[in-house]
Amino acid sequence: MNILFLNSARTWGGNEQWARLAAGSLNGRGREVFLAYREDAVGERFGIPSIRLPFRHEADVRTLLGLVSFVRKNRIDILIPTKRKDYVIAGIVSRICGCINMLRLGIVRDLKQDPVQKFIFNSLADGVIVNALSIKQKLLETGFVDPERIRVIHNGLDRKTIEALAEEECPAPPFGFTVTAMGELSERKGFDMLIRGFALLLERLETRDAGLVIIGEGPMKKELQKIAGALGIEQRVVFTGFLQNPYPCLARSRVFAMTSRNEGIANALLEAALLDNAIVSTASGGGIRSVIREGDNGFLLEDDREEQLAEVLYRLHSNPELLDRTAREAKQTITDMFSLERMAGEMETFCGYLLRKRHGT
Repeated sequence: MNILFLNSARTWGGNEQWARLAAGSLNGRGREVFLAYREDAVGERFGIPSIRLPFRHEADVRTLLGLVSFVRKNRIDILIPTKRKDYVIAGIVSRICGCINMLRLGIVRDLKQDPVQKFIFNSLADGVIVNALSIKQKLLETGFVDPERIRVIHNGLDRKTIEALAEEECPAPPFGFTVTAMGELSERKGFDMLIRGFALLLERLETRDAGLVIIGEGPMKKELQKIAGALGIEQRVVFTGFLQNPYPCLARSRVFAMTSRNEGIANALLEAALLDNAIVSTASGGGIRSVIREGDNGFLLEDDREEQLAEVLYRLHSNPELLDRTAREAKQTITDMFSLERMAGEMETFCGYLLRKRHGT
């Protein structure tokens, strides 16, 4: 079984991290895994045979011809596209070459009832991998995809590598109580809510010994810095930019906050839990509800509720026993649910099922 991942991203993010881990875990044992990519910032981090292509748009002739040649030369059985543009390209190539197109969707999408979406999910996709039941349920509501063609497969984590990399030095300054967040600095990620909620926390603390470390780059960076400045907390909010190795900062922090307005199950949150952070997350998208049990192994927030966020952070700051217990339970949950070996095994099983279905066996 030969597998080709497609990723046309310009920069590195959670989607790309998932693809790298999935590709690495599937490679070997009678399988060969390849990558088609757009930018070196993505391709150079995979370490598998690959091809760089323009991926300019869904009907890019150069990309389509390059992929058809690569697929035929390497006898690819399964295509796994990871972005919307890639879904269409992989679908066209799969129909030309007679291989399987297995989409990966890691976030709840509002798939409008339009011909393009129906064509992608009904005509171009042989199967869909999602990382949360809520994403599957949203897909089923559209009527685009039959239930047997959707498989919920939780993300896998390379625990040993994460823990080893966490021993390096963190570039952010130390705080007595550190809250960390990570992701693209975009409107969807809700960092504006996080900063405002953190400002409310500082108002309640007599010592103001807390700090917020935000890891990542994105179009809202300057706006977020202005928000912190307007609230008078710029000395307590650190923007590290993109970090090649964010794990030392995650290992130093006590709480990881995910305030996205739409999210599946973010790798960053899972990695932070592995590194002994208590988890505070919005429930947007619903995927996180299958992981976090309110008040037991984490805390769930409503969207844009700065006051609720500040209250939870204050409870964790003022109650070290609660913080330690919550972090310990989160780590155990993530260790049990998000094994790299489990993800690889379930993906391989689904690939085999789709191939057998294609060949009528």
